[in-house]
Amino acid sequence: MVRFGFKSPVGFRGLAKLGRNAVNRLGHVIFVADFFEKTVARLIAIDYGTKRVGLAATDPLQLIASALDTVHAKDVLVFLKTYAEREPVEAFVVGMPSRLDGSDTDATPHVRGFIKSLKKAFPETPVYPHDERFTSVLAQRAMLAGGMSKKNRRDKANVDKISAAILLQSFMEKKQISNVPISTVRRE
Repeated sequence: MVRFGFKSPVGFRGLAKLGRNAVNRLGHVIFVADFFEKTVARLIAIDYGTKRVGLAATDPLQLIASALDTVHAKDVLVFLKTYAEREPVEAFVVGMPSRLDGSDTDATPHVRGFIKSLKKAFPETPVYPHDERFTSVLAQRAMLAGGMSKKNRRDKANVDKISAAILLQSFMEKKQISNVPISTVRRE
């Protein structure tokens, strides 16, 4: 719970009437922002591959992207449905593979097909394609810099879920730089 402290205009004795949770030890009234008490829906990033799918999610306030899991491509929709039953999901961010010149790769048609399936399974949840170039390279560098063992760095499941986290962090940074609400970001 996030609290904001404001100096009391009525003095310390008058604050005692508000209750012990309303006064901090300096005698300031503590107001609790109601909107922080509500759970904010999470963003889910999907690094889709024909064999494995890396997944990442934000925290409830959409500040931090964390690697979630790596699942088999045929099980991803079931996993997402189960996850969406436990946690509210605001949107899906799907890594869109492209070459340096912006043209499609061999994997792009597979990702587009997955996006169609995702929209069919979650018709009310927006799906945002996001450039995933270099996420695997950045994931490898992050694992090396983080001191992950060589054995764990070779595990492609780790690379996929960390790539999804990098993808989601990139999406959130782009959203923050443009300072627009997520509902106005271009969807596919």
